[in-house]
Amino acid sequence: MLGPKKPESSVCWCLSWRLSSKENRELVGVARADRVRELCARDVAPGVLAYLDGEVVGWGGVAPRSELYPIENSRKIPHVDDLPVWSLWCMRVRPGFRKQGVTRALIDGAVDYARRSGAPVVESYPVDNRGERVDQTMAFVGTRAMFERAGFAKVADTDSVSGGVPRIVMRLALTP
Repeated sequence: MLGPKKPESSVCWCLSWRLSSKENRELVGVARADRVRELCARDVAPGVLAYLDGEVVGWGGVAPRSELYPIENSRKIPHVDDLPVWSLWCMRVRPGFRKQGVTRALIDGAVDYARRSGAPVVESYPVDNRGERVDQTMAFVGTRAMFERAGFAKVADTDSVSGGVPRIVMRLALTP
């Protein structure tokens, strides 16, 4: 779900939001796959998967914000407070399975996983596209409307953009 067709390719592997810029540039090819394997071997999973009839059809990157170097240290995405929030920063649905509720299942699964892991809050940083179409290559951050439908509320503006569209901070408070 995360890897490229050619394993030696140096694509994201949903690591770009976990690594410093320097480490992200230096970690190339199959070393990126190795890093994902390391993350999968930890007690805290690197994200959630969505299945349909036993087939993996979606991925949602969710983790404590403190583990996400570019987000944790961002000058463009503000910290709202000092709570140990979890971030849902990436959602990917395989072609052929889009517009079938997979994204909502990923959001719900990520929220459930964060709750079971003791997170007090889940944050996301979607685009505030006001109903306009979002470039498919930048849709991985989600949209304000999809997070509102899942119960999230806008808590802050950011100086970040995705595909030229402003991003916001949205949150969902969790109860044990």
